Amino acid sequence: MNDQFLQNPDITESLVISSRRNFLKTIAGVSLLALGLPELSEAAIKRYPSHKTLAFQNAKTGDHLKLTYFENGRYLHDALHEINHLFRDVYNGSVHSIDTALIDQLYDLKTLMGIRKPFDIVSGYRSPHTNAKLRRRSHGVARHSLHMQGRAIDIRIEGVDVRTIRNAALSMRSGGVGYYPRSDFVHLDTGAVRTW
Repeated sequence: MNDQFLQNPDITESLVISSRRNFLKTIAGVSLLALGLPELSEAAIKRYPSHKTLAFQNAKTGDHLKLTYFENGRYLHDALHEINHLFRDVYNGSVHSIDTALIDQLYDLKTLMGIRKPFDIVSGYRSPHTNAKLRRRSHGVARHSLHMQGRAIDIRIEGVDVRTIRNAALSMRSGGVGYYPRSDFVHLDTGAVRTW
């Protein structure tokens, strides 16, 4: 800084007062943060766990899978590969990458509901060919279904009413939620927040 600037007593006093105020504000802020740290830490641990584990069973293939897919801040490549295979198109065996946001959505749903049972996969990835075939059979299959992008899943949980699953999924507001009580499943996707 310029020496003339510092030699002016009014300016120097103003800088000291300003610095003192900033210092006190900083101390006050740190103190408040320290007082709230246990709650903040607990919330951070719940939101950003060190590992994420899920269990699935595929209703059509009979395949079962329980695995940790996220650990120490990273997705585990081999685990995601296993999930991709489990979510495969059961009509032609084609495998597609599943959106990690969808997998996290399932983890968040499991955590919210406090369940330990596996998710029953009714429908995971669908190839465009399979989607077109299913559309010919049912008007409920969307032409541009997010199933074809690995961004949607249809699920149920043994012993849990699908209405309960739907309500929990709706409360998360993390994508589309479709409710199919007659077919006994809930659709989840990572598209826009919407419901049907």
